[in-house]
Order: sequence, then structure tokens, then C-alpha cells
Amino acid sequence: MTIQAEQRQSDSSYVQTVMRGVTLSAGTPIRPAEVSWHMVFVRHAGRVLALLVGPWTASGSVAYGAGADILWIKFKPGVFMPHLPTRRLLNAEMPLSQAEGQSFWLNSSTWQLPDYENTDTFVNRLIREDVLVYDPVVSAALHHEPHENSARTVRHRFLQATGVTQSHIRQVERAQRAAAMLRSGMSILDVVHEAGYYDQPHLTRAMTQYIGYTPAQIARAASLEQA
Repeated sequence: MTIQAEQRQSDSSYVQTVMRGVTLSAGTPIRPAEVSWHMVFVRHAGRVLALLVGPWTASGSVAYGAGADILWIKFKPGVFMPHLPTRRLLNAEMPLSQAEGQSFWLNSSTWQLPDYENTDTFVNRLIREDVLVYDPVVSAALHHEPHENSARTVRHRFLQATGVTQSHIRQVERAQRAAAMLRSGMSILDVVHEAGYYDQPHLTRAMTQYIGYTPAQIARAASLEQA
């Protein structure tokens, strides 16, 4: 499948990236594991669909039809909806009920579908109405910053906000760094050492589980792009 897409940063401190794309053909591409959850908005064949998606604990595949306009809003770890714990979105897609026209239901209210240009306005309204909140304990835990919470409290709040453990996020982020090293041209054995894997089979298992491709496949694809 081919998707023509573009991505930008957001002015909102709650949002990691905003991306929009058009599916030029149908297919089932591999998607990597994802530690963040998304709001996804699809316009296809005169219909609109709003989804809450992820996080995904392992790589998998996703199916798209041709001719769909898609908007992805990716939220930073620690951002969550109090009325819907993130663990309920784990490895799942949750469709939101459609209201009239270009709107949908969320937390007992109707919301107009955002577009690529006004996502910050949309997210700011979600924040003002307490549909979205941010727990700073998550960032503090991930960056080893000092805090006054017990380990048990941190684990509870971390799971509530992200749906996964600190260890899982670190494993996925290490796999992402290793994949970036491979794409930059670094040898597989050097990546094993630099990313802190025990050996090449350990790297291969992590790449397959979290990225969806083996180290050799990632390196081969990168060399073909650079040729």
C-alpha cells in the first residue's frame, strides 16, 4: 500500500506529532509497536470515522482501503482521558459514535472533526473541558527526575496514564533507537553493542517484536533507499 503523508510538530505540550495522509492504494502494511495512543480521523467514500487507537505492545499489520483521508494526532506519554483509562485502549481500536455531519461523540459531548490545520485548537478545547489531562509523574519516571511519590504510587499512575509499564516503554524506545542506527548505515554487530543488546539474536528478537522487521531487513531497505 502507498500512503502519501506529511507530519508536523504541534504547539500543544500534550501532542507529540500530527500527521495526515491519503491512501493511494489498498493494502495491509506492517506497523511497529507504539507506546503512545492516537486519535485517528478517517474520511472515506463520504463517510467519517473517529477512532481512539493504541498503544500497541508489539508490531502487527493494519489494513487500509484506497482513497481515504486520514488524520493522526499522537499524544505524549502521560497524556490520558480520565473517563477512559489508557489501558482500555491497549492493543485496540475504539470507534467513537458519529453525531450529525462532521462530528462525533466523546465523553457525552459532540465534537467537530478536526483538520490538519486546527488540531491545536481542537486539543486545547479537550484540555479546557478536562477531557484530556497530563500526569507529570510519567515524565519524571521516564527521565529519572526526582519526585516525592512512592514506587507503588508511580506504578499505579504510570499504568493509568500510559496503559503500559516503564520497562515496556524503555524496551520499545531502545528498539526504535536500534532501528534508527541500522537505517543510518551502522553494522548489525555495532548496533548490538551501541544499543546494549546481549547478542545478535537478542537484537533480532527485539526488532521483530517491536519494529516488525529483522535487523537485516531494515539494513537492506536502508541501503536500497540510499542507492
